[in-house]
Amino acid sequence: MLCVALVGLSAPPVAEAQLQVDITSGVTAPIPIAIENFSADPQRSAELIRRNLARSGRFLVGERTVSDYLVTGRTSVGADGRTTIDFELLNLLTGQRLLIERISASPAAWRNAAHRISDRLYQKIIGARSAFATRIAYVSVDGQPPSQRYQLIVADSDGENAKVILKSRLPLMSPAWSPDGEWLAYVSFETRSASVYVQRVRTAERRRVSSRAGVNNAPTWSPDGSRLALTLSSSGGNLDVYLLDIASGALTRLTDHPAIDTEPEWSPDGTQVYFTSDRAGGPQIYRVNIEPGSRPQRITFAGAYNARPRVSPNGRLLAMVTREEGAYRIAVQDLGNGNVRVLSKSRQDESPYFSPDGGTIVYASRERGQGVLATVSADGLIAQRLAADRGEVREPAWGPFLPDAVAVQ
Repeated sequence: MLCVALVGLSAPPVAEAQLQVDITSGVTAPIPIAIENFSADPQRSAELIRRNLARSGRFLVGERTVSDYLVTGRTSVGADGRTTIDFELLNLLTGQRLLIERISASPAAWRNAAHRISDRLYQKIIGARSAFATRIAYVSVDGQPPSQRYQLIVADSDGENAKVILKSRLPLMSPAWSPDGEWLAYVSFETRSASVYVQRVRTAERRRVSSRAGVNNAPTWSPDGSRLALTLSSSGGNLDVYLLDIASGALTRLTDHPAIDTEPEWSPDGTQVYFTSDRAGGPQIYRVNIEPGSRPQRITFAGAYNARPRVSPNGRLLAMVTREEGAYRIAVQDLGNGNVRVLSKSRQDESPYFSPDGGTIVYASRERGQGVLATVSADGLIAQRLAADRGEVREPAWGPFLPDAVAVQ
């Protein structure tokens, strides 16, 4: 019996598990900025830009009379139906025009255009890249056992524009983006046992790439998109990390140890894989070169429990789940000096995932018994909560930067 339904991104947005953003902390001195309504703007792009900059935690969006910066804009529609947005950024303290730019987009891509304007404003003022114009994937669960419904959802980085790409009556887990943002790998139990699938996000085209007897879990893409690192079980039930060539199906065993080796994560340069192992008596994070015969090196030493490794895009930070006074929290370790900093404050935090700019970590948490998503900046200063309007959400994965879907001039 078929237990899943496939949905492409051409389907309309869905109401289930739409995320709502609540800012829970920000920097102590946010930058005052005013964003005036754009003329002839039926989509209210300026309002979305206001929300983006406000949720970054680094801006105080307010009136022109009390702001350091001013954003103005106007929209127009061409004969081809495309919307053009002309916008300017003015430094009110010096009178200098910092940006004078134009973005054009199809009517369906107006949110993407507003996100990209937000990225341009953020980069010009803060001096760092942001990830407003990116996407997240997550799993939503609705209903009570044994009638739960699982959905794999893709949404804009603000949780809006959510669309279901897969529905199932059996568990879905471990979504992971391909480096080009075209595919998601995930684990599905639709055949009553775990299998790993890859699915093209836009069209719902998919195929099963691993369905060995036993465990098939925790897929993650290599930086070049040609392989998956994943956890498989041997005939004796032992869990190890393998590399799977997606085109040929060829498997390479990366770890071979009586302990549990799981939760692989590629280094940004594709030469190493991080993973969780209990070979030292409790969960700790290790790193191994992908060349045959390489020996794993232990990376974490602070505390008795460190798991779910995620490496920042620049390779400098390791995000993980650590246990602190009986609570499971998100922490980052500097891979250069080994220093560890705990970032989250709840008691059941898990599944960290870096934004593509490396500045933010999204993770799963629980509030009053319900699964929610939350984000925290890598420096720990800015925290947000993304709650679903129904059911619960879990297993977040932040997508990569995408090629411009709109033109910037």
